[in-house]
Amino acid sequence: MEAAITTIVSQFKAYAGNEGSSSTLSKDEFHKLVTSQLPNFVKNASDPASIDQLMSSIDENNDGELTFSEFWQLIGILARKQGGFS
Repeated sequence: MEAAITTIVSQFKAYAGNEGSSSTLSKDEFHKLVTSQLPNFVKNASDPASIDQLMSSIDENNDGELTFSEFWQLIGILARKQGGFS
């Protein structure tokens, strides 16, 4: 599990560092991360409108960027679905 957490954190940092703040994901960074790292876990990962809607649903403060805590919500949702938990 430690390796999985390390990978999630390092991937977040790698994508968050491309534009603007290195501690948040911009809309474009989130799109790139989802399409390259989560194409089989996120429904309609290739559809920009679906990714925008997904981002809006986890962007708690509606600032158009995702903090790691906000992003972590998505990881929890995907893990629950993958594990068959409701």
